[in-house]
Amino acid sequence: MVKICGIDEAGRGALAGELVVAGCVFKPEFIDELLTIGLNDSKKLSEKGREKIFLKLEKMSDYLVVYFRNTIIDEIGLSECLRRALKVIKNHFKECDFIYDGNCDYGVKNIKTIIKADASVLQVSAASIIAKVSRDRQMRSFDKIYPSFGYAKHKGYGVKAHVEALAKYGANDLTRKSFCVKNLEKNLFDFT
Repeated sequence: MVKICGIDEAGRGALAGELVVAGCVFKPEFIDELLTIGLNDSKKLSEKGREKIFLKLEKMSDYLVVYFRNTIIDEIGLSECLRRALKVIKNHFKECDFIYDGNCDYGVKNIKTIIKADASVLQVSAASIIAKVSRDRQMRSFDKIYPSFGYAKHKGYGVKAHVEALAKYGANDLTRKSFCVKNLEKNLFDFT
């Protein structure tokens, strides 16, 4: 039986923090159990539900998480970060069929793309949860360093509270400068 490596990311559209890409392969001895733990697109699960499933995935799967700091995203761009992450994951899990959530393989051969795969392919759902939980944990820890920005709540995405904090305090070491220039100009006045 050919193993499937599901791949998904978290933090793609955030204004702050890292891009996190996860690849996940189920351990064969846990396949039946994995079908019953409630895997789904991470966005459709509560934070508590994601954490609970993540703990099970730690035991029942092999996974790899790739992180790109905001400064790297600014330097080489999101597409290049995703291309590099796909290559790293593909090199790590050699004997697999690779399925990535989305419609672009970023030039990496033998990666099958499926739109909304995080809701239809269990391995991609698992990767989605792993990426999201890994990133959320990181953003909660950053909240202790930058309490005025509210990262524990919004995880660095461009919600009203984050845009207002950026307007009041300015960018910090986690801010993606390449995203904020265009997004702040557009969003800063949307909330008035």
